[in-house]
Amino acid sequence: MTTKKKAVVLLSGGLDSTTCLALAKRHGFEPVCLSISYGQRHAVELEQARRVAVAMGVTDHRVVTVDLRALGGSALTDTIAVPKHDDVAQLTEGIPVTYVPARNTVFLGLALGLAEVVGAIDLYIGVNAVDYSGYPDCRPEFIRAFEALANLATKAGVEGARFMVHAPLSGMTKAEIIRAGVAAGVDYGLTHSCYDPAPDGRACGRCDSCLLRKKGFVEAGVADPTRYLERGGGKETGLGDLRSEGTPDG
Repeated sequence: MTTKKKAVVLLSGGLDSTTCLALAKRHGFEPVCLSISYGQRHAVELEQARRVAVAMGVTDHRVVTVDLRALGGSALTDTIAVPKHDDVAQLTEGIPVTYVPARNTVFLGLALGLAEVVGAIDLYIGVNAVDYSGYPDCRPEFIRAFEALANLATKAGVEGARFMVHAPLSGMTKAEIIRAGVAAGVDYGLTHSCYDPAPDGRACGRCDSCLLRKKGFVEAGVADPTRYLERGGGKETGLGDLRSEGTPDG
């Protein structure tokens, strides 16, 4: 029996990272998943990551704690309010306050360390540079720069290994990502995207991440399984309700 090559996959429990995991498996890798507990406001995503890993047959899933609240500077790790909007068209230009300083640099650094330990030279990260919030560490330039660093800063790299950082979703729209995930058998009902969820885990429906997620499902023509809070109340809304409320591009 041929042993599959291992790849370290960063798994947040969100739509993009879950799709990335499915694609890594489709590419023939045995995934070693790494989730990061970094003091994020939406820590519910960690439980979803565990559920995703189990559902997708991952046998090695590790959770590392790096409390970025000690640094602050982001609405996800500090007492800064998460911006809310009524329409995806209201998303502003520039880098929003939900940007977590150096987050993907830290995450990839941890993934790189794990890769050396488990003997992997392939890293997967679900960053996206099309339908995203403008984060500088989601751009292809960043991924290529980190890949160069990985091959300079590691024992394995110095000894001749060539690390590759895969960002298969980078040039895809959210709708394209969802279609790719559906084709790969992803259950998006297991995923979480909201930056400011209710205590019971329901998505706010109005943060940048929720709006981009909604837009993606509508454009993909796929039913959105997300449990959203209705504006001004506790009622859940489904895809049909979102369409009737005038969801962008619906």
